[in-house]
Amino acid sequence: MNAKRQRFVEEYLVDLNATQAAVRAGYSVKRADQSGKQLLSFIEVQNAINAALAERSEKTKITADRVLKELATLAFTDFRKAVAWGPDGVTLLPSGELGDDEAAIIAEVTETRSETGGSIKAKRYDKLKALELLGRHLGMFSDRVDLRHSGEVALVNVFDPETRAALLASIKDDD
Repeated sequence: MNAKRQRFVEEYLVDLNATQAAVRAGYSVKRADQSGKQLLSFIEVQNAINAALAERSEKTKITADRVLKELATLAFTDFRKAVAWGPDGVTLLPSGELGDDEAAIIAEVTETRSETGGSIKAKRYDKLKALELLGRHLGMFSDRVDLRHSGEVALVNVFDPETRAALLASIKDDD
């Protein structure tokens, strides 16, 4: 693989954006979109990217299973295991007493103090977003519409005067 393509591979791994990687690798800005798509179509570039991603995954130990486990933790861990609330306010368990799952769901803890008192605010990561991502992974939600048809399709020439008259008559009959 030539040096420019290798540079594209390195830049692509930064943000997985082919257009921006092409620009950063020195390809024409005007043709960066086309260049990026074309470069991704080359087998040697695909193989280099796949090898680098596999190596990165091995180094970081970030896998699809690990991401799914973390999403499941955010989606299903009960907030009440970390925080209690009631008429007397909000109480947090000491951070040292939280389990890994309970600590993982806490996005923010804020404490304010003043001469007259103070307050504690605890916020969890977005449970609905985690559930949505898990649902998408499982194929529960689809943004696509299935337009498959199993019956017969009759083609009708609506410009034929007799056919047009029959269609219009059938529409009037339906009213």
